[in-house]
Amino acid sequence: MAEVSGLRSRNHFEPNCKNRVVDEGLSGVDVPIYRHKKRPPLARPEDLDDELLPSTMTSNPGTRARLTPSPDEETQDEAAAVEKEKARPIQIVLASDEHSFELDAAALEKILLQDHVKDLNVVVVSVAGAFRKGKSFLLDFMLRYMHNQQKNEHWIGGDDEPLTGFTWRGGCERETTGIQIWSEVFVVDKPDGSKVAVLLVDTQGAFDSQSTIKDCATVFALSTMTSSVQVYNLSQNIQEDDLQHLQLFTEYGRLAMEEIYLKPFQSLMFLIRDWSYPYEHDYGLKGGNSFLEKRLQVKQNQHEELQNVRKHIHSCFSNISCFLLPHPGLKVATNPYFDGRLKDIDGDFKEQLARLVPLLLAPERLMEKEIGGNKVTCKDLLEYFKAYIKIYQGEELPHPKSMLQATAEANNLTAVAGAKDMYSKNMEQVCGGDKPYIAPADLERCHEEFREHSVRYFRSVKKMGGDEFCQRYQNQLESELDETYTNFSKHNDGKNIFYAARTPATLFAVMFVTYVVSGVTGFIGLSTIAVLANLVMGVALLSLCAWAYVKYSGEFREVGTLIDLVAETLWEQVLKPLSEQYMEDNVRQTVVNSLKASLTEQASHHTKLKTH
Repeated sequence: MAEVSGLRSRNHFEPNCKNRVVDEGLSGVDVPIYRHKKRPPLARPEDLDDELLPSTMTSNPGTRARLTPSPDEETQDEAAAVEKEKARPIQIVLASDEHSFELDAAALEKILLQDHVKDLNVVVVSVAGAFRKGKSFLLDFMLRYMHNQQKNEHWIGGDDEPLTGFTWRGGCERETTGIQIWSEVFVVDKPDGSKVAVLLVDTQGAFDSQSTIKDCATVFALSTMTSSVQVYNLSQNIQEDDLQHLQLFTEYGRLAMEEIYLKPFQSLMFLIRDWSYPYEHDYGLKGGNSFLEKRLQVKQNQHEELQNVRKHIHSCFSNISCFLLPHPGLKVATNPYFDGRLKDIDGDFKEQLARLVPLLLAPERLMEKEIGGNKVTCKDLLEYFKAYIKIYQGEELPHPKSMLQATAEANNLTAVAGAKDMYSKNMEQVCGGDKPYIAPADLERCHEEFREHSVRYFRSVKKMGGDEFCQRYQNQLESELDETYTNFSKHNDGKNIFYAARTPATLFAVMFVTYVVSGVTGFIGLSTIAVLANLVMGVALLSLCAWAYVKYSGEFREVGTLIDLVAETLWEQVLKPLSEQYMEDNVRQTVVNSLKASLTEQASHHTKLKTH
């Protein structure tokens, strides 16, 4: 039963029923609201049930830790009641079916740019981890604490009081998507007299059947980058894969930050749910810290991979702690109609929960958000959200992959590198730096042979990922081998003295032809054509001089490349076809003359025979 966490349950005032409304004041964001009874329109605070009155109406002004009351009594109390009625989770980071995320900037501005909080330093408490592990359930108890701080140890509420706030339900399918923030910003007086704004953040659960590794990494990284306290919600134990995922997600967040500070993130709390070994490490913070110290200890005899994971986690967070929470009981785990009433929860769980939440939210323990050593206000946090979401929407960051995919890619890339190395060594033996020029046809034949041999080697290596996955890398290998052959072919052509002399020969041919044309046209009175021919001859002469200087000095290589390109074009398009045509005509004429001579000789010989 320990595998079925009781904290996976979600809010049901009526079994499996939800009501959705659109709050026009928050950019038309659809948010779920759960009610256990219908409330009348709020005109006067006295019309409301006691349990629905905002805590600011009953707060004791003498209490050291309390929510700051509004200055105007009658009107502000009514406004506070209406605001309390409207308070709900607002989705600020929206997940799309295309596995991308968008920021609802308008909704976030409505929350963070309220006049009474926008200039206050902000405290952001976020809960992240695998899906269906009770993150939203825990956040609802945090909400209850924020509303009932003046009650001290009695903040947890009555036994028959349903749990309200962030939406939750029982079952095995995910509930929260993207990132949600509670619409009510809590203004808290700290013991030093300063006021801070407290935000509670709920995140999409990781590793569900609809999210990619990139989705999980993006949500976790965003929440870690923007929170002052990140609660890493785990079940039963801290396993090695939990630490590896934490390493991946935090590194993905650190990549997105413009500047890397010594420790880019602030506080991390490992929250171990359904802890079943209190005889080894007792419930609570003390037992959790002793357990965490043992888990994150770097030992000399550890494998380097295990050491690197632990060193990375220590290098990312300024403060790391752990809290061990017991199982909430079978009624919570198995009752589909559980709605958060304390009477259905085991006493050990309630006792430890009453200790956990003040550790995170008590005024003297609130940790203000800092980035780069500077405290962040609500107004600043809005800009950071906008900047970070743009980074994750772009293509600058590498895409995180599953361990199988990453291993399969590395495996296939190693095989590609081995096959390319084999091909290059074989080609070096045929046309390497110290080898003489080889006929292009022979070189191409060697290329085909070595290429086939390298592809056969790639196929013979045992690889992960399946045939379709490996075929992509085989295609990549074949493409890279063809590019390598092109380079070898150019290198081989450079060894051909006639190829090297093609440019000056072409320029000399142009100069000779234009010289003849200039002389002939000038002699017969076509001065315009003669001038043009002289101009082309001059350009060819200057090009030849420039080419010779580039080859001698090694400077202005771009100019030399351009001259080579023009000369090659003239050779391929004009001179080569003319020379081939000329050679073909000569060969044809030679053959004809030979045949005529042979026939004449045969006829003469035949005549002599007749005469004799």
